[in-house]
Amino acid sequence: MSQSFDVLVIGSGIAGLSFALDVAKRGRSVAILTKKDKADSSTNWAQGGLAAVTALTDDFPAHVRDTLAAGDGLCDPKVVRAIVRDGPECVRELAEWGVRFSRGPGGGYELGREGGHGARRILHVKDMTGRIIEEALLKAVAREPRIALFEHFFAIDVITRRKLAPRTPRGGDRVLGVHALDVRDGRVLTFRAPVVMLATGGAGQVYLYTTNPDIATGDGVAMAWRAGVEVRNMEFIQFHPTALYSATGRRFLISEALRGEGAVLRNLAGEAFMRGVHPLADLAPRDIVARAIDAEMKKSGAAHVWLDIRHRNEAWLRRRFPQIFAACRALGLNLARDLIPVVPAAHYVCGGVATTIAAETSLSGLYACGEVACTGLHGANRLASNSLLEAVVMARRGADSVDRYLRAVARARAPVPDIPVWVDLGGGDTDERVVISHNWDELRRTMWDYVGIMRTTKRLERARHRIANLSREIQDYYWNFSVDARLLELRNLLQVAGLIVDCALQRKESRGLHAIADHPRKLRTARDSRLVKK
Repeated sequence: MSQSFDVLVIGSGIAGLSFALDVAKRGRSVAILTKKDKADSSTNWAQGGLAAVTALTDDFPAHVRDTLAAGDGLCDPKVVRAIVRDGPECVRELAEWGVRFSRGPGGGYELGREGGHGARRILHVKDMTGRIIEEALLKAVAREPRIALFEHFFAIDVITRRKLAPRTPRGGDRVLGVHALDVRDGRVLTFRAPVVMLATGGAGQVYLYTTNPDIATGDGVAMAWRAGVEVRNMEFIQFHPTALYSATGRRFLISEALRGEGAVLRNLAGEAFMRGVHPLADLAPRDIVARAIDAEMKKSGAAHVWLDIRHRNEAWLRRRFPQIFAACRALGLNLARDLIPVVPAAHYVCGGVATTIAAETSLSGLYACGEVACTGLHGANRLASNSLLEAVVMARRGADSVDRYLRAVARARAPVPDIPVWVDLGGGDTDERVVISHNWDELRRTMWDYVGIMRTTKRLERARHRIANLSREIQDYYWNFSVDARLLELRNLLQVAGLIVDCALQRKESRGLHAIADHPRKLRTARDSRLVKK
């Protein structure tokens, strides 16, 4: 069974939904595939907000400077300027789709401030910005007749001319569609389209402790890599400094916006330790704060540090941070009266599928935007709340590029080859499924222990060896058993883990989020790490 569309979108977060809306209004038919419920996305979990210049006290050059400073010499300045400049117009477009950002008493936006920002420029809806954006975009998608949304469809791999005809030169390769698993009944369907937009989000589940939802398994990066697309800067994994500590291992995000409102990090002795680390103290860029917390914990042997916002009254905290207040109360903590235990946790992949400023990858017809992509905006460390900005700007730019590409495809009238149906090898010993759960746990512990906040070459080599062994086992399993969602996710996570380690071993310096004890200094010239499949 197969279905045909002009454009396939893989993922239903802010990047995928806003892109689909932009493409559909140009008269194109769009299918959105999402592997779980339509609202299951990293966007839905975003608390802080969207960084954009909307205040008279702010300007584009200031936002650009803050982004470049956080990126530690590895941002592409042209990309930074373009995305920052497009921000206000995209905010207006979000408002047209129904997003209502919080307003202050005078009617203007109630802007927050977060780490690395020199001004208040974070648009938010209390501490549930992502959820409100997700709800508004899904309502807009439901009103658009040109968009079909397929829930519980797991995209397995991109179908290309080269996969069907291996002798096709790389320069002549292009996208033909995707194979996708219907998670509910186990069938694999073919979706045909000349364009695929990867908007699959991040890969936080590759680590033992993460602020990401369960869906963040690096699917888009793995799919692009298997299709021969360049991947870049995967070593730069942002560990959010302040996740709520609990004995269960779950890590609920405590937004940086609390520190923007004066919250202070303290060690177990009650000392505010960030003042001696960076001029911005608790509002330093995330890489600096996360390493400082990690150092404090290792020095004292503590399982966490404290976050202190007791100078704010309870009524104000309940209004401004309702989700965070409720999450703390569930553990018997009151933001207004108690110190809050926090620890770093894997949060955001700053690298990803290499794209142009038009969201184009090195494979004709394959595009990427949002966390799955590496545009050059984030460099070695993402500035807080630039992620939602990048997603919506690049979705719009990607829609422009896709429209031009589809016009060119129509003019070329190239024949479309037949796509063979998926062959299910089937069966297998169900007792062997323990391999999946065992390897999943081993991978996440390996990455946490050896590819974490502070690294060494020896640990990275150890991780590479273990990941290679796990990958061989799962690849063998993949070819001999029927596929299911858990197997596909683990296959993708292992692919992504290998890419993270390979990029980390390329970088013989400490820069941004990549801190390695063997190479503590920065090199004079900043270069991207690049991986291209042979």
